[in-house]
Amino acid sequence: MHTRPILERSAPWRPVGRIEDLEFLVKESEVLTGRSGRRFVIASADRLYYQVHWRSPALVIERVDQRGAVCDRQFLLPWEFEHHPLAQAMDSRQLFATAIGADA
Repeated sequence: MHTRPILERSAPWRPVGRIEDLEFLVKESEVLTGRSGRRFVIASADRLYYQVHWRSPALVIERVDQRGAVCDRQFLLPWEFEHHPLAQAMDSRQLFATAIGADA
């Protein structure tokens, strides 16, 4: 499996406040890059990174390590998402989308 390393760049992160924002940001990245999904970060002390793919009606959420390798993968329906750490980070205003191209 090809993995993309996580590169810390000075490009700004975009805050994610609602599941609709998450959907838009994933689809925006897919249209602009031609690649599936988008990388998100929980801006906590641990800086947890996730790759999110929108496969209607489900979300595919992959926890990725610093090298970009998938550590865990979950398939969630929108009403199941509220219990995921990404939803909790969104509620705490700690979820951000990385800049498009920053995870290339």
